[in-house]
Amino acid sequence: MLGPLVNTVVIVIFSFVGCFLIRGIPERIEEHVRKAIGLGTVFVGIKGTLENQNILLLIMSIVIGSVLGELIDIDKWMNRFGLWAERRLGMDKSQAQAGKGHSFSKGFVSASILFCTGSMAIVGSLQSGLQGNHELLFTKSILDGCMSLIFGASFGIGVAFSALSVLVYEGAITLASQAISGYLTPDIIREMSAVGSLVIAGIGFNFLGVKEIKVANMIPALFIPWIWLTIAAMF
Repeated sequence: MLGPLVNTVVIVIFSFVGCFLIRGIPERIEEHVRKAIGLGTVFVGIKGTLENQNILLLIMSIVIGSVLGELIDIDKWMNRFGLWAERRLGMDKSQAQAGKGHSFSKGFVSASILFCTGSMAIVGSLQSGLQGNHELLFTKSILDGCMSLIFGASFGIGVAFSALSVLVYEGAITLASQAISGYLTPDIIREMSAVGSLVIAGIGFNFLGVKEIKVANMIPALFIPWIWLTIAAMF
């Protein structure tokens, strides 16, 4: 669990640094920084998606996963958690009216998805659990730290709470890695990562303000390639 723990701690520390030390930058600069992050996130997402070698599976996964996510309404539950945490922190009505409550939930949801999806989270957690090799998650921690620094300055303390999602997600994969090692082939990992990258691109479009996408409701799409390719291998 060393890798997931380090990743979690780094996100918390850098989020607080961004929230309390560099918060308060002029709004026009913050807006441009957010758009720059959006462009960068779209690029990272599309770049990862291009590793896909089964375009039909990619499309099918996004469609089916989005329908399942919409039925469960993961976005609603994650936002409810964000609002609950906001109340626990004692944010008053004036802060909520100023829009910080919305930023809290949006920061939590967006950062959670960004930090939990993608090949580094999956492969890094598997390496930690199966080989005791934490190098990939340490590298991911550096990247996540940089992003949480900027996110923290833009969205506030909600980004720090995304570390809980990272700990649960990466920790679960690490602890379960030995049991599922025989079911995660390189093809499955590649296709799951490609779908995750496409979801990350959706976060980028949200930052750009093109159109709000409930990317949290696309999370189930990550597991469709695993189910599909596992069944296909039986025949």
